[in-house]
Formats: sequence, structure tokens, C-alpha cells
Amino acid sequence: MAEQHNEDPQQRELLRVCRIGRAQGLKGEVNVRVFTDEPEERFAPGSVLLTRDGREFTVAKSRKFKERWIVLFKGVADRNASEALNGTDLYVEPVYSDDDEDGGFYMEDLIGLEARIYESDDSSADADTAGSYVVAGKVTDVIDGPAQDLLQITEPSGAESLVPFVEEIVPEVDLEEGYLVLTPPNGLLQDR
Repeated sequence: MAEQHNEDPQQRELLRVCRIGRAQGLKGEVNVRVFTDEPEERFAPGSVLLTRDGREFTVAKSRKFKERWIVLFKGVADRNASEALNGTDLYVEPVYSDDDEDGGFYMEDLIGLEARIYESDDSSADADTAGSYVVAGKVTDVIDGPAQDLLQITEPSGAESLVPFVEEIVPEVDLEEGYLVLTPPNGLLQDR
């Protein structure tokens, strides 16, 4: 069978990997919309993906076709079974590593961070050398945008703005200190 139930799925923190889309062919394969930077690892044969309610789906095989992934899960043997999965989100439990040298993080880790804009009289100063900053708000959500992820920033006035999560606008993230730096173009934030 394709799915098994786990105990207490609400007790676990889960990270979304993909959303199952339409059926592909007659043998149970499905197209998936990918939300991970590691699809080769997540869709490797034997990988186990979870639903929020604790069902497990084990990857039997997968392949990349152009810009999409096609996955076959164990126990999903025909088109009817694969069509029934359409719209199902699949997750993994996060694995944090102490020796993560690239400063990696999960998008969900950004929620709750203070959003800062550094001010400088010297236009050549970068965020590391500029001493004063203004709190632009707090990250209250991360949204999967069509081109890139978007940070929902709730500003001190209560206004909400969507900020593209790209290096030009969010050049620094410091999870340990609890903030990220914004360099927004004029008009991006409602309060500025």
C-alpha cells in the first residue's frame, strides 16, 4: 500500500517538498510541483515523504522531464490511484546540521525575524559597516511566488508588504541574531 499512518504528526515540524499534480500516463506516475532545492535527494528511490495527517509515501522511481518532475510512489499502480492524489502536499522532517558551513536555512526559519534597513551617510558603506538601522517590520509569512519566494513583512503601522526574497533586496540573513537586512527600492514598503 502507498500510505501508512504515523503517530502524532502534529508533534513534528514539517517542511513542504512538493504538491502532487495531475496523473502522468496509465501506470500511476504523477507530476509534482517542486518546493525544494534538493529534488534529486527528495525524489530518490526509497525516499519517504509525508502528508500533514501522517500518511507516508515512498518513492519507487522518479525522473526529471524538462522543467518538471515525474514521480511514481510505491503502491500507486494505476491512473485512478494517481488521480486521487492530485493536490496532495508532501513534506519531510527538517534535518539541522551543526556543521552546515554555508549558513543554510529553511524558508520557514525566516518567519519571526526582524526586518532591518541600514542607514548610512556614506553611500559606499555596506550593511556590515553601517551602524544605525531602522526596524522595517517583522517577517510574518513566506509565500511561494511564481518567480521567487516572497516575504510578507508586517510593518510597525500594521501594513503588510510583500518583498521578493532575492539577494539584491535581502542581502543578509542572521538567524542567530534574529534579523534580516532589506535594501528595498523606493515604494516597496508601505511605511517607507
